[in-house]
Amino acid sequence: MKNLVKWFALICIVLTSPARAALDIVITEGVDAARPIAVVPFVWQGEGTAPASISDVVMSDLSRSGTFNPMDVRSLPQQAIHSVSQFTADNWSTVSADALVVGSVKPYGSDQYLVSFELIDLVKAQLQSGKGPIAASELLLESRETVINANQFRQYAHRISDVVYEKLTGIRGAFLTRIAYVVVKQGEKSPYHLMIADYDGFNEQMLLRSPEPLMSPTWSPDGRRLAYVSFENRKAEIFVQDIYTQTRTLVSSFDGINGAPAFSPDGNKLAVTLSKDGQPEIYTIDIATKAIKRITNHYAIDTEPSWFPDGKSILFTSERGGRPQLYRVDLATNKVTRMTFEGEWNLGGSVTPDGRSMIFVNRTNGRFNIARMDLATRFMQVLSSTQLDESPSIAPNGTMVIYGTTHQGKQVLAAVSTDGRFKARLPVGQGEVKSPAWSPFL
Repeated sequence: MKNLVKWFALICIVLTSPARAALDIVITEGVDAARPIAVVPFVWQGEGTAPASISDVVMSDLSRSGTFNPMDVRSLPQQAIHSVSQFTADNWSTVSADALVVGSVKPYGSDQYLVSFELIDLVKAQLQSGKGPIAASELLLESRETVINANQFRQYAHRISDVVYEKLTGIRGAFLTRIAYVVVKQGEKSPYHLMIADYDGFNEQMLLRSPEPLMSPTWSPDGRRLAYVSFENRKAEIFVQDIYTQTRTLVSSFDGINGAPAFSPDGNKLAVTLSKDGQPEIYTIDIATKAIKRITNHYAIDTEPSWFPDGKSILFTSERGGRPQLYRVDLATNKVTRMTFEGEWNLGGSVTPDGRSMIFVNRTNGRFNIARMDLATRFMQVLSSTQLDESPSIAPNGTMVIYGTTHQGKQVLAAVSTDGRFKARLPVGQGEVKSPAWSPFL
């Protein structure tokens, strides 16, 4: 029992980040290797001042992706350009950027605005410079316009970032995504708050307030529901809550541990950790019928289930080998395969959306770091370099991981690209923010 308590405490490790309207992201590594890109302020074609700055959001998105490094606007040769028809290739011949984002905003009826943007190929323009005129259409990588209302500026800016990112990398952008997390405000009557926000911390919304701990939020594949663990009834229970209607359903309330929920890829089931039959084991629960199926059956502790993208296997943490390691169970045959061997411990694993790698916490020489392992070659790469990294959550496009770490004696959130090149830190503010979960594409 002592071992069980110690292990359960370990898997409930929490992490903190700012409880502010926006995440204060400090990029610590990888800027020099990022691809330069130019984004000029979108031209306002109305009276007074523009309702919002779309270009600022786009620049922040591209910078936070770790793939691009937006250039200082003051260094750009043309700063009042909003169309490729105004683009002068010779002016940009010495600008070392891959592409240029330009756009405009103008009133379009009551509380509506027409937003236009274009993505210009600077590489092609520079190759053509001095060789004669080139048709504007040949420089356009993308051109779109959309009518939005006053409340949609940030949302559409994220959409522009998604389009730019995918056009230049071939990978779908993940800027129109959200994060879920638990905020703890000590001293309040109900200090535990289940929150959701845009991926960058804006548009924060409270889903639930509780006097007892809330933990382990996880998104459904359609991005409409959250599953989470609540102790509000003085015991561990698993709920599923619709984030739009606020309707919630009690899914699991057995004696003992009800923990670590994870939605199946089709959204119909949860993989969970239950101790109702003795030791913690992996089970699946049909959300609609509440039908339960036991997946593992071992004297050791099995916990932290995570589905493979095809829904045919579950990754989980087990100490059946003596220390916590990652295992895979085939749901058709119940065959269990050990996945990790390097280091002292490996736990908290998730499979990347493409099914090719897994991200997890690796402990080597007493240090907990985020690691990635290629499932084909079994090559493991340590991605982070601090001392106590935990609770990784993967972006839906598989390019970034958000996790918990310590900085100057405080728990903070950090992010790292899945190639380990780009790193950022989210300094802590007042309160604690725990158990972040990145949403699917929305």
